[in-house]
Amino acid sequence: MFRRFFLAGLAALTAGAAFAQQHGSHGAHAASPAGSAATAGFRAANEKMHRDMDIAFSGDADVDFFRGMIPHHQGAIDMARVVLAHGKDPEVRRLAEAVIAAQEKEIAFMREWLRRKGK
Repeated sequence: MFRRFFLAGLAALTAGAAFAQQHGSHGAHAASPAGSAATAGFRAANEKMHRDMDIAFSGDADVDFFRGMIPHHQGAIDMARVVLAHGKDPEVRRLAEAVIAAQEKEIAFMREWLRRKGK
């Protein structure tokens, strides 16, 4: 299970780093104007993810990890959906589809774990 979390996280970090390198730290780039639908989608996903990750910490590292990671993973799903709506590169689209599938499974696992623990 850890290996899947690690690989999914690594894929998300790599994709994020590549996006930031191509588009600058705030998504500004001549090929992707600040007013584009894709940029608006990425900004909305980012804002929601960060807002939802601002959890009330319980002091239980396991619980807090999952409570923070669920919206983090949902953010990856939301960004992948922006790519599917606006992206054109087949390789990026395939990765976005894989990210959605992997992150949805991991979210389901984390929610079920929290449910079993009464959290």
